[in-house]
Amino acid sequence: MKRNVALSLPNILTYGRIAAVPAVAACFYFEGNTPRWIALGIFIVAAITDFFDGYLARAWQQQSALGRMLDPIADKLLVSVSLMVLVYVGTIGEWSLIAALIILCREILVSGLREFLAELQVSVPVTQLAKWKTTVQMVAIALLLVGPAGEIFLPGTVLAGLIALWLAALLTLYTGYDYFRAGIGHLIEE
Repeated sequence: MKRNVALSLPNILTYGRIAAVPAVAACFYFEGNTPRWIALGIFIVAAITDFFDGYLARAWQQQSALGRMLDPIADKLLVSVSLMVLVYVGTIGEWSLIAALIILCREILVSGLREFLAELQVSVPVTQLAKWKTTVQMVAIALLLVGPAGEIFLPGTVLAGLIALWLAALLTLYTGYDYFRAGIGHLIEE
């Protein structure tokens, strides 16, 4: 008897991460500190599900094509929309906009490269450094989402978030280069 993988817990966690995207953005339609704290809470829960959906899918042998497709989409939506909202409200601005653009461009370029290489049945594994990049990026976004509301309890929250965003952007450039270097041979052959 075939299980319904669409309703497996790992996939439900991924659906939740996708649903978190508009919820985080909606918080910024309201003024004050409370919506920023709510956005932070939603973002943290969503970021945690990113770890657990893959872990549980492997541990419970519930990996599916649906999960493999939706997981990276959910990640990119969460990061991209959060960065766009932070630019919109002015938490990310001036020179730091470059760091956000580097992250967005890399996400799109690597997705395109992975899709192309998948057609050739070439796998590009995620490196340990790419996992660190993701962690730094999530910490940066979390700090920036709470932004000025966090300054009340921890002065320097926004500055720490911007520094982490730049660190994530530098790691993004390096890991993006790694992916393209791994895939360039396949691109040239075509």
